[in-house]
Amino acid sequence: MQNLVILAGNVGATPEVRTTQGGTKITNFSLATSRPKRDQDGKTMKDGEGRRVEDTEWHRITCFNGVGKTVAQYVEKGQKVMVRGRIHYTRWTDDQNIERYGVEIIADEVTFLSYGKNRQERQGATQDDEADDVPF
Repeated sequence: MQNLVILAGNVGATPEVRTTQGGTKITNFSLATSRPKRDQDGKTMKDGEGRRVEDTEWHRITCFNGVGKTVAQYVEKGQKVMVRGRIHYTRWTDDQNIERYGVEIIADEVTFLSYGKNRQERQGATQDDEADDVPF
């Protein structure tokens, strides 16, 4: 059996880096994935202007070592990336003695599907608006 996740979506915010007491650097970022919303007949729903309505889900991504260093250095908010990794569930008790649960994706690979906005501006590149029609 294997715990394998592959997600492709848009980075929600600039990645954050923290260091553990043992000196390990951990990079975290949020990733939004979307899929078309469907009606009871299975047809894609449209809004009043004819645009497809989507359901968006947010994922917490955690990177270690070289992957985390690369993500921290090059990934920006809004950039399209593909993450390959595994699901990791956590459980803890908070300060008010309430049991909490969390889930995150531990990334083994992060592939850049677009440049960050800063690099696009430096190169004079423009994002193809049609790429936004591709469902993730």
